Amino acid sequence: MSDYRHCGLLYRALNPVFAREPLSGRGAAIYGGRFNRKGTEALYTALAPDTAIRETNQAGHLQPTMLLAYDADIRPIFDTRDPDILAAWSMTPDEIGDPGWRRKMNAGERVATQEFATKLLDSGYAGLLVRSFARGATPADLNLVLWRWNTGAEDSLSVIDDEARLLR
Repeated sequence: MSDYRHCGLLYRALNPVFAREPLSGRGAAIYGGRFNRKGTEALYTALAPDTAIRETNQAGHLQPTMLLAYDADIRPIFDTRDPDILAAWSMTPDEIGDPGWRRKMNAGERVATQEFATKLLDSGYAGLLVRSFARGATPADLNLVLWRWNTGAEDSLSVIDDEARLLR
């Protein structure tokens, strides 16, 4: 198991519909994602604010979006950037970046990244570190996709909201 630990800030561009639930992965569970099947909660976060904004607005025009910052201390995290480590899990960089994952999901076809994520979650990983594939992103733009948070000593995540603005 990877011993990668993320300790620091994360960012999430959130649909305002979910503003009262900033620690919920319900939206991802409803719609499914590259790294979660429908029915599985996930938080798609980024290591930089601009990456989070790119990620949430990949289709069409910019929609109303709330940018949130989180304080995170989460492990274990699987780092997808090493092709040799991916190969050990029967995964390739091309499969990770497959642009057709959503079409496959909507057609009821196999989505390799969702199967990979399920294997990682079942093996005890809290999430994975992966490059962003949003339009305009570079390999340096990184996301941290979480499947487990705030369940114990190894996975704390809190919204930075010192003035309780989300509760107003």
